[in-house]
Order: sequence, then C-alpha cells, then structure tokens
Amino acid sequence: MIENLLPICYILAAAGFILAIKWMNTPATARRGVIAGELGMLLAVVGTLLRFEVVNYQWIFIAFFLGSAIGVPLAYLMPMTAVPQRTAISHAFGALASALIGTAEYYRHLPHGFPMGALVLETLLGFLTFTASLMAFGKLQEILPTRPITYRGQNIVNLTLFVLAVSIGIALIISPERTWLFPVFAALSLIFGVLLIIPIGGADMPTVIALLNSYAGLSASAMGFALDNKLLIIAGALDGSSGLILAIIMCRAMNRSFSNVLFGAFGQVQVTAQKSVERPVRSASAEEAAEMLDSARSVIIIPGYGMAVAQAQHKLRELFDVLTRRGVDVRFAIHPVAGRMPGHMNVLLAESDVPYDKLCEMDDINPEFPMADVALIVGANDVVNPAAQNDKTSPIAGMPILEAYKARTVMVIKRSMNPGFAGIDNELYYLPNTLMLFGDAKTFVGGIVKELGALVRN
Repeated sequence: MIENLLPICYILAAAGFILAIKWMNTPATARRGVIAGELGMLLAVVGTLLRFEVVNYQWIFIAFFLGSAIGVPLAYLMPMTAVPQRTAISHAFGALASALIGTAEYYRHLPHGFPMGALVLETLLGFLTFTASLMAFGKLQEILPTRPITYRGQNIVNLTLFVLAVSIGIALIISPERTWLFPVFAALSLIFGVLLIIPIGGADMPTVIALLNSYAGLSASAMGFALDNKLLIIAGALDGSSGLILAIIMCRAMNRSFSNVLFGAFGQVQVTAQKSVERPVRSASAEEAAEMLDSARSVIIIPGYGMAVAQAQHKLRELFDVLTRRGVDVRFAIHPVAGRMPGHMNVLLAESDVPYDKLCEMDDINPEFPMADVALIVGANDVVNPAAQNDKTSPIAGMPILEAYKARTVMVIKRSMNPGFAGIDNELYYLPNTLMLFGDAKTFVGGIVKELGALVRN
C-alpha cells in the first residue's frame, strides 16, 4: 500500500511545483502559486517520510519542531521590507543543508562513478552558495559595505580558487578513498563563495539573488542524482532553471552580461570633474507638490529602494486613494531591477493592497510618460537616469530605464543628492522640469496626502 502511495505523492508534488512557478508569473495568480508550492512541498515531505529507508522518526521530529520554532516567528515577525535579506538567508540554509547531506553521504558510502560526480557537484554548489548567500545577506542588511570591495588581481585569485576546488573534486571522483581531500575541497568552496560576492555592488543584488537561487536548485538536483530521488531531481531542476532564466531577464533589464555582474565591480562611486561644480536644482515643499498633483489628470508613480527603506508603500496607497477619488489616473511604473530582489516593488505594493492592474511594466508604461502630467519618483535612482540613453560613456549606458524625464513635471522624493547604487550622478535631477522633494519618503508622502486633504476641505 505504502509503496503505491509514494509515487502518487511525488507525482502530485512535482505537479504542485510546476504549477507554482507557472502561477507566480503574474501578481494576480501569485497567491495561488504560493499555495500550490506549499501543498507540493507538504506532499513531498510526507512521501519521503513514507520511504522504507526511514526507520526511526525520533530525530526527524526533533529537527521538525526546532526548525518550526525558528521559522514560524521569523516569517511572522519579518517586515516586508526585509524580504530580500530573508530570501538570501533562506538560500544559505537550503544550500548548507544540501552540502551537509552530500558530506554525510560521502563519508558513509564513498560512492564511485556517476553518484560520486553528482555528490561533488552538489557539495561544491552547496558550500559556495551557503557563504555567497551569507555575504549577500550581509550586504542587503548593510552589515557589510554595499559598494564593491575590490583589490588588485581579484579575478585571478577567485578563478584560481575555483579551479583548485574543481580539480580536487575531479580527483575525488577518480579516487573517492582519498578522504583527506574532502575537507580541503569543502574549505575552498566556502572561501570561493565569500570572494565571489564581495566585489558585487548593491545595484546587482537582484541578479545575484536570482543566480544564488539557481545555484541552490542545481545543488538540490545533483543531490537527487546522488540519493536516487527523482523528486529532488525535478524540484532542483525547476529551481535551477527558473533562477537562471530570471537572472538572464535581470541582466537584460540592466543591459549587462553575467561576467560584468560577477566580475565588473559595478557600483564604485565615480569621481569626475563635475563633482567640484555645483549644479543648480529646483526643490519644492509638500504643499507645492500637493498643488501640482491636485491639478494633474495623469500621474505615474515610480517606486524604488528608497520606498522600501522608508516603508512608504502604505502612504503611497493613501496618496493613490486620494488622487483616484479626485478623478486622477494614477499608475505605478515598475522597473524589473528596482529594489534589492526580483519583484521587490511588486511585493511591497501588493502588501499595501495597490490594485494589480495599476502596476505597469517598463515596456508598457514608457510610451505613456510624454502624456503624463506628473511623474512622482519615490526613492528610485539609477532606473530613471537619462544618462543611460544620452551618455555613451556612462557606466549604465544602454540600460533600459523608465523614461520619467519625458513627463511634463517630474518630482523626486529623495533624502539627498547622493548617487545611487551605480555610483553616478542622476542627470534627471538637474533638468528644468524636475523638482526635488528632499526628505524621508514616508514622511514626505504623508505630508502630501495631508496637504491634499486640506485642499479638498478648502
């Protein structure tokens, strides 16, 4: 009976994983996709516990309750603004679990041939993804510098370490009995994971998150081959391929290559002669901004990482409601790499119940900017910088941007004139149709809503 039930559980679990990825393609069905993935994982766990190899449930249940005691409060207490960090640390734990299982299997069985090859790939990707994800977490949490950390000959050092790790892995596949090599192999993989991430700046974190997701998935798939578990192979392959496709989409959204993301040290602050020249900017108060929005008929709001830091998404929803009641057409323009992870802005705006049909992708909204009365930028920087289109020498030259500068009036809520993750000045701030609204995004948007309310009463 149990032998017949296990394949059914695994087939249904695999179907759940596939449907989860399919439904999470759009915000409207994302919640359904999450539920499908959760049910698939539940069936996968139940099916695995029914396998004949499991003879003692004591340690399994102890681990289950310990993990739940940590995971449940972590999920409930974590603010939505910390989703990128939470994603990075989840990648770290998942990759470490895969690597440790591979380590245990190696010392238990000393496999040969193809299983040993799969085990080497599993542990290599698992260990390097573990430390790389920890470094990504540190940068996202700003425990580590968000700017690239570089030194002379860095890429050569990294490549040398990786080649050494792969060479030792090949030696282990040929002669698994040389157990003294395995700790060296694991240590090199761990070190490489650290060195891989430190030269990557905050602007590239969305791509890095997607890549680490791919690495963790490929590690799990390799573990499936090592353990002869077909569901692990399927789930890992889905995770690995979807993460890779997402990383490719992120690179295209920035007009960058994988090599440039991983080794280009993008985000170093650019020192130019213009730094010594004070360029005039126009600023406005919350009252002045409210008056302009009050007379507008079309407003496009562009959220960025600054919105996430200030947790201004709920105030933006209030502004959306106030303007919509006044007959203003309000839409949100979403850049694919805005924020610190893929879909970061979508997640935050969904939390504040902004209607899905008001979230517009870059290619759809760009033709609308020339007809917009106001483009309101809330904490976005590089993704609206006209230098990407106008300056061929710029580090972001060729990067697709939200063309906010084409709106009749551009208002930018920002704490200061400091450059964004790309480390360069934003030409948008100096255009004659741009007004700078200096201050905390949450406070300033709240001030605009208050002033709009006063205008309604008057």
